[in-house]
Amino acid sequence: MTGIDDQHQPKIRTVLADDHNLLRASLSTMIAAEPDMEVVGEASTGLEAVTLSIETTPDVVLMDIRMPDLDGLEATRRICDQPGLNHTRVLVLTMFDLDYYVYGALDAGASGFLLKDTKPEGLLNGIRSVASGESLVSAKLLQRLIQHHVKGSYDPAPVKGLTDRENEVLTLVGKGLSNSELSDRLFISKSTVKSHISSLLRKLHARDRAQLVIAAYENGLITTNIDRLPPGP
Repeated sequence: MTGIDDQHQPKIRTVLADDHNLLRASLSTMIAAEPDMEVVGEASTGLEAVTLSIETTPDVVLMDIRMPDLDGLEATRRICDQPGLNHTRVLVLTMFDLDYYVYGALDAGASGFLLKDTKPEGLLNGIRSVASGESLVSAKLLQRLIQHHVKGSYDPAPVKGLTDRENEVLTLVGKGLSNSELSDRLFISKSTVKSHISSLLRKLHARDRAQLVIAAYENGLITTNIDRLPPGP
């Protein structure tokens, strides 16, 4: 239904960061054509991306990795470390499907990772997903990254600062259970599950669920014998 309510729905405010002018122009045209999105700034260097993000406080920054002055990983880290950009999400868009870049982007605080050969519909849906607070990393890729890069002790022990219930929820999130499955497993309401997830994000300084999964492994709550992980695109 496209009525008055839709017209008043806030648009997803996006900053584009890529040093290729033609690609950036194409992305800008594509995004601007969507009724629920708008481009509020364009950057050709990493430093420009950080400055623009601070000035415009966008919902999503579409970030290239290889850029002049400051690479996309460091630019992502600086954006995610800005207190005034707590609600800004970074979606990394690159042509390099390398573990180093993907894990580096997630570690820097990115909420998603897409290759530049992603179809337009997939890219637009990716922007919508990270804007809504979801993570955009496939289960297969996240599993590979954790197995190769996470250096946890693998000696299960409660994480300091978390309640017993929060440790339990974090462990199950690390194993890939959805909110509905957490509700069924722990015999609590979905709203209570969401409250626990919000508390974990705050206490662990994590921006999204993907970082909670990594935190569960880094803190040794579970091993790299991954049976299940959150579904990805």
